[in-house]
Amino acid sequence: MPHQPLGGNAMPRFGGPATMMRLPAATSPDGLDAAFIGVPLDIGTSHRPGARFGPRQIRAESCLLRPYNMATGAAPFDTLQVADLGDVPINTFHLPKSVQIIEQHYRPIVDAGCIPLTLGGDHTIVLPILRAVAARHGPVALIHVDAHADVNEHMFGEPLAHGTPFRRAVEDGLLQGDKVWQIGLRGTGYAADDFDWPRAQGFHIVPAHEVWWRSLAPLMAEVRAAIGPDTPTYLSFDIDGIDPAYAGGTGTPEVGGLSVPQALEIVRGCRGLNLVGCDLVEVSPPYDPSGNTALLGANLLYEMLCVLPGVAYR
Repeated sequence: MPHQPLGGNAMPRFGGPATMMRLPAATSPDGLDAAFIGVPLDIGTSHRPGARFGPRQIRAESCLLRPYNMATGAAPFDTLQVADLGDVPINTFHLPKSVQIIEQHYRPIVDAGCIPLTLGGDHTIVLPILRAVAARHGPVALIHVDAHADVNEHMFGEPLAHGTPFRRAVEDGLLQGDKVWQIGLRGTGYAADDFDWPRAQGFHIVPAHEVWWRSLAPLMAEVRAAIGPDTPTYLSFDIDGIDPAYAGGTGTPEVGGLSVPQALEIVRGCRGLNLVGCDLVEVSPPYDPSGNTALLGANLLYEMLCVLPGVAYR
């Protein structure tokens, strides 16, 4: 029988086990359809640090989540075997070495047929994860929600940082360029052509100001039609894609972002795609003592679980 989260009436009063959604902790991906994995890294951050504490607080806030999705009817634990695989043992002092550690950690997970649902950590972590995913599935389609395109050539002269992963992913041949959507981009830049490089790769750019006050369900219908149901697809969600009015606990906030309902529409709109991995990154708990940003992150990760292939609806 698939694992079930420990019920709210059964768990200890002050939060229960320190795992995502009170799920069993596991040490191996064998037999798992999906798993939550923490990557507590923030040494790729260019401004405010603290995302290394994101996985811990996302797990803490996830104690409020229940197994059945009342809005969509998704019952992921009816059919999927899910557990929490703990955190990747990154090297706090060495970013290139940490990138290697993350890729090596994810390869056996992906090779076991387990879909990783990652709790970040800053956005640097998506590069080694994509390397592991593409080693099994080949180049993937990408749905990337973010205030920033993260396609810088370098940051402070360095090729690895949270603003460079998708430039490196293109160079490594990890993405199907014409099946990449970047949604929620905004803010100030250094030049008018800051978003031209991803467009030149075939990326579809959806700036935040173009979708203010709009439902994103029609956009996601277009995305599903263009990607198709069989293409391996990765969903990368930077919490700063959401307006800081709702998610202020992040390192590089930008005003004028997506709303929480729009964020839910994006994730729920991925139902029917062949998702092979998802992440939720850049939650920085020190900048939101209320825990609301981490709570939102936990809910979005649960919604990602709900749209994975094989999820039952009732």
